[in-house]
Amino acid sequence: MLKQVADDVLVHQSELLQNNTVVVRGGSGVLVVDAGITGDEMVCLANDLRALGLPVAAGFSTHPDWDHVLWHAELGEAPRYGTARCAAFLEELRSNEGWMADVAEGLPPEIAEQTPLALFGLVTGLPAGTEYVPWGDPRVRIIEHPAHAQGHAALVIEERGVLVAGDMLSDVLVPMPDLGAAKPIDDYLAGLRLIEGAADEVEVVVPGHGSVGRGDDVRARIDQDRAYVHALRDARVSADPRIGPSAKPGWEWVSDVHEGQLRRLAR
Repeated sequence: MLKQVADDVLVHQSELLQNNTVVVRGGSGVLVVDAGITGDEMVCLANDLRALGLPVAAGFSTHPDWDHVLWHAELGEAPRYGTARCAAFLEELRSNEGWMADVAEGLPPEIAEQTPLALFGLVTGLPAGTEYVPWGDPRVRIIEHPAHAQGHAALVIEERGVLVAGDMLSDVLVPMPDLGAAKPIDDYLAGLRLIEGAADEVEVVVPGHGSVGRGDDVRARIDQDRAYVHALRDARVSADPRIGPSAKPGWEWVSDVHEGQLRRLAR
């Protein structure tokens, strides 16, 4: 199930939500970004890596949403990193009695019984301002930004021309600002600006969900996300192709997400 998208960069996509797990091959093994999402899929990933003779050297979670902080024992005991804010959010969540039941309740019912939670959220926070994932070569630069979720980060795989965007720049999901933040729209636009600053360095963008983009897709997706957020801010009718009748089959529910965001921002 691993597909190469650039030199030393491979992607493993989940079936239900098209989550993209990114695998970066280096001298000491591989860096696994956002492992997920069902147990069988993570075992499949681990088997693929073993077949290629690639041990897992480290993991990274782009942000603390449930589908980006999963892990499986078959992937080994490598250190798993995230930003300090991402790790703090997860530590607080796990400190609550009954956290596992709360997380399980929020899982899609189709996979709730197939998603292991024992290793959920065990992420080590990197000190604020850490520039690179501490794992080796190729260098993987961290772009922390305030869009979408606490401690969200995009990654630039230097010398490979790949941007790992987390839950942004998707061709199937519209932008979802953190509506619990004080300034969710401003935060999202700030995040897009930070990501845009790396656009000239990359030829491939891997979103958290959906298809891999190449070449002109990188800036086109940034522009599309920005246009959607502007329309959301101004409560204007959006012509975004990810919602309404042009939505990809199976993703019609994204229109409900859009309507919900409009209602919450109006309040």
